[in-house]
Amino acid sequence: MRKKNSSRKGSGRKQKKVFPILEGRVQMTREGFIFVIVDGQDDDIYVKASKTRNALDGDTVRVAVTKESGTKASSRAGGKASRRREGEVIEIIRRSGKQFVGIYHTVGAQAWVLMQSKNMPYDIEVDAEEAAAAGAQRGMKVSVVVDRWNRSDISPRGHIADVLGFPGENNTEMHAILAEFNLPYKFEKEVEDAADAISEKITSKDLKGRKDYRDVFTFTIDPADAKDFDDALSFRKLPNGNYEVGVHIADVSYYVKPGTAVDREARERGTSVYLVDRTVPMLPEKLCNKLCSLRPHEDKLTFAVVCEMTPKAEIKNRWIGRTVINSDFRLDYGQAQEIIEGGREISSGTHATLGNVRGRGPASLGGVEHSETVSEEILPSAELREAILILNDLAQRLKAKRFKAGAVNFDRPEMKVEVDENGRPINVYEKVSKEANFLIEEFMLLANRTVAEFIATDGKMNGVASKKAKTFVYRIHDEPNTEKLEGLRNFAGGFGYHIDGELSGRAAAKSINSLMQAAKDKPELAAFEDIALRSMAKACYSTDNIGHYGLAFDFYTHFTSPIRRYPDTMVHRLLTIYLEGGESQNKSYYETECQHASEREVIAADAERTSTKYKLVEFMQDKVGMEFPGHVSGVTEWGMYVAIEPTMVEGMVALRDIKSDFFEFDEARYRLVGKRTRKVYRLGDPVRIKVKSANLEQRLLDYELVEKLR
Repeated sequence: MRKKNSSRKGSGRKQKKVFPILEGRVQMTREGFIFVIVDGQDDDIYVKASKTRNALDGDTVRVAVTKESGTKASSRAGGKASRRREGEVIEIIRRSGKQFVGIYHTVGAQAWVLMQSKNMPYDIEVDAEEAAAAGAQRGMKVSVVVDRWNRSDISPRGHIADVLGFPGENNTEMHAILAEFNLPYKFEKEVEDAADAISEKITSKDLKGRKDYRDVFTFTIDPADAKDFDDALSFRKLPNGNYEVGVHIADVSYYVKPGTAVDREARERGTSVYLVDRTVPMLPEKLCNKLCSLRPHEDKLTFAVVCEMTPKAEIKNRWIGRTVINSDFRLDYGQAQEIIEGGREISSGTHATLGNVRGRGPASLGGVEHSETVSEEILPSAELREAILILNDLAQRLKAKRFKAGAVNFDRPEMKVEVDENGRPINVYEKVSKEANFLIEEFMLLANRTVAEFIATDGKMNGVASKKAKTFVYRIHDEPNTEKLEGLRNFAGGFGYHIDGELSGRAAAKSINSLMQAAKDKPELAAFEDIALRSMAKACYSTDNIGHYGLAFDFYTHFTSPIRRYPDTMVHRLLTIYLEGGESQNKSYYETECQHASEREVIAADAERTSTKYKLVEFMQDKVGMEFPGHVSGVTEWGMYVAIEPTMVEGMVALRDIKSDFFEFDEARYRLVGKRTRKVYRLGDPVRIKVKSANLEQRLLDYELVEKLR
């Protein structure tokens, strides 16, 4: 009798299918279905609402991949086609603990938080007595955390984490955005008390081991409304014709010790958050606005990079270490720019609001909170003017060297929302960067690069990475996606542009810059920049140095902003250890910290964009029914995004609302094509729209297409 061959084709035995099991994070939709994002994989996994096992936005889950279809995933600006995977959640590994924002509602003794979030389709049941004790009133906006949602429960149950206020009030809405991203808007008393307990007095012990720069000409340049000044420049001419330029950074790590209450809070926050109408600082006010802020006419403890530079901006020598400074001037960017342009004399009658500079004259040209008496003896304007003009020339040379080395040059307009004292948006304008901005930027880049190179090369200036380099926190930026850049090449070709160069490695930057220069002041420039930006990797923190592609630096870190970025504080601490001869620190620990800092940076950026989106929708509320010219800023299978002139406020025209034709999405060419008329809408095309609706609750702007301009 012959045995059956179980592997024989057509044997009839059904093989049990084994589904791949993956772990990822849930991204939920208003409709209840979810996408599971797996680290290290470009394509997410779609899970229908009935297969989510009650997983919620932000949860970590295990998902079984049950199907791979040919459906293409598409983005607003297009991109590489990918196969859509489908699956089902088999286990919730960890609830996110995130806060969901909604409206508190009661019926008798029962209470719910009615959801308004685009990432949470289910209302959450809460305990009415506990909610009342927390101060919640019916109709108030609150944040709630889900405590449980068993499969037998009809809806999730949770508790109110914070009472935000009544809807529509500015503070309520800004706090709601922070709660949505699990960002605090206040410090706990323990943290405030710990910060307040730090002594402001500088003793001889504090000065031990520091180079004294208090008699070297020093100044700060910051935005006009800034209160935390974490960087200052010192300048002096050397006998050999070179210049000594010092970049002095607030020595936060000297005051904030590892493991303290302030340090734990700063590490958790990771960064300051800049909403449209406010700053949510990483450090308590005692530190960020007072003790560590490099205010004029005050001795301040700093960490510095001091370089000897030739008039051609060549670095001859460098020194890194702790200093003490006393800043002579506080300038804002506008005032520094006026000096560069030679349009203003500095005199005793010009905004002398910060008092004497060691008895030599006014310490400030701009408003800050406190003031002192003005001395009759005025600092000669020539000293400040000469320093700024020389530093500006050096900065321009440094910038030119960067671009010659292959730095990517994007000059996209940065739009800002202006609000009144009540937080209401009154204007949208373009923020223009000039030489004064670039002056500070280039010297901050120089300091960051110098510190990273110092560690990576084991203290040598040969630009060669050492195999014995100690553990460090680098700011890295990988090469762009070559396939997406090929898409840019094809798209640009449709406008008559030819990208002949390579689209990989450093050569890609040259090709991109050449295209942007050729398209300068042309309508299609914004579209080219958008596609190029989407091809770029995202910069992040890592202990593994791969360089910074966008800046064309082999070595780069973040050293210059410890008041607002925790990685800079880590860099200062590592520098202190290594400058004192310490051993290389634990790489695994710092890599984990780098990942955490990178995550916090992304969250903060998302919150900042959300606050801007809210204010832009609010700004457009009284413009419903009005028409504006604009250009196509994005295309998808469901609609086109249009940025209107001159504010660049973006809204969406739904394809279903275009009555003249049925439009199909041509992903490969970043365009929409009319099925009957063959009319084409491409990125950058001029159009005219009417504002259809401005939904503040959902932060959505809907436009209606009026006509295509020619």
